[in-house]
Amino acid sequence: MIAYRSQRVAYPYFIFALLLFGLQVMVGIWLAINYAYTLPQELVDIFPFATARAFHTNLLVLWMLLGFMGGTYFMVPEESRSELFSTKLAYFQLILLLATGVAALIGFLIGWTQGRPLLEIPLSLDLLIVVGALIFLFNVGMTMIRARNWTMIQGTLLGGLLFLALLYLFGIPFYQNLSIDWYYWWWVIHLWVEGAWELVTGAIMAWILMRITGVPRQTVEKWLYVEIGLFLFTGIAGTGHHYYWIGAPRYWLWVGGIFSALEPVPIIFMVWDTFRHIRERQVEIKNKMVWTLVVGSAIYHFIGAGLWGFIHTLPQINYYTHGSQVTVSHGHLAFFGAYALLNLTVFYYAFPLLRGAQKFKQSPGHWGFWITSSSMMILGLVFGVAGILQSYLERILGMGYMTAQAQMQFWFKIAIYIGIVFLTGVGIWIYDLLRMKPVQE
Repeated sequence: MIAYRSQRVAYPYFIFALLLFGLQVMVGIWLAINYAYTLPQELVDIFPFATARAFHTNLLVLWMLLGFMGGTYFMVPEESRSELFSTKLAYFQLILLLATGVAALIGFLIGWTQGRPLLEIPLSLDLLIVVGALIFLFNVGMTMIRARNWTMIQGTLLGGLLFLALLYLFGIPFYQNLSIDWYYWWWVIHLWVEGAWELVTGAIMAWILMRITGVPRQTVEKWLYVEIGLFLFTGIAGTGHHYYWIGAPRYWLWVGGIFSALEPVPIIFMVWDTFRHIRERQVEIKNKMVWTLVVGSAIYHFIGAGLWGFIHTLPQINYYTHGSQVTVSHGHLAFFGAYALLNLTVFYYAFPLLRGAQKFKQSPGHWGFWITSSSMMILGLVFGVAGILQSYLERILGMGYMTAQAQMQFWFKIAIYIGIVFLTGVGIWIYDLLRMKPVQE
């Protein structure tokens, strides 16, 4: 059972996050179909590729943010030993963000967009998102201040949320000079994902590990100090590995390429340290499904964001692969490992408590994990091969964009089938979580 009544406010956040996750994957399969086949013009006129891509990426951001916010509202009362400052504000924030998201998606269909990839949302909707982020920050901050029970986990989480709200502001203005515009565009895209989100991830991961394994607080919190240090040092410097073709000094490419790979390191060591604790003290893990997701997230985080990101962003390689399907491969593996699996970790920890099902049937969740993890790894490889082919044809042989795309269609046909398998795994997760019931001892 939950310890504080206000933790229930997290439940609708989780429900909408799950449904939007499923919708995002379906749109992703539609994008693969666009790459693999030449579609009738009448169909393209109704739902153009650029609109579908805006749907796919903005749904990604929305469902992950709702998952983080729900997870924060679930975690903060227990960590601060206090009810939330205001559940009404939390519900109002959810309605505001969902209404803004729906308005943005409808707007994309009728061409109401800023046109900048990933930051397509028009200025008026941007301001509503800022209002939602400030409400969230105020509600969480006031809960912690009122409770006066500060911990390292709370401090890291609050710092991550503060940066989350501040960095979004840099992407709102449009600069006439495109070099400057892209420069600040990366401040939002990179420092959100590889800065603020990393702090939030570290805090939530540390809290979950303590709850399911009983690992001492000092064991996980010491890695949060490292996480903060790496955010301030490597996270900010790592922005440089994006500064291709925008007029920034060349030394940024080396600085960014090397330092950005270090960001997942504290998460890896935090999980490894917890594993040592479990093995040495023979501790029983309370929720094995959550532990599976934690380990899977750490491994994927290392491979997708760290290893694959490091190889891909070295200047000698990035020169050829920047903006190609290799980037798509890196993005899918990194987002799935670092943030999608983190959200699923929180869901599988919180749902049994919210639904009064401490003992629940775990096999569907494990099936969902192995199906999605295996298919995402294959999908990453398929995008990687397509990206290497694209880089060779376009940037070494000098072929035109559409000529190269025609040679890549085989790999996108494979991506369609792998995407359907991935969607099946997501469907199992959604069904399992929404239908979760207690089982007898």
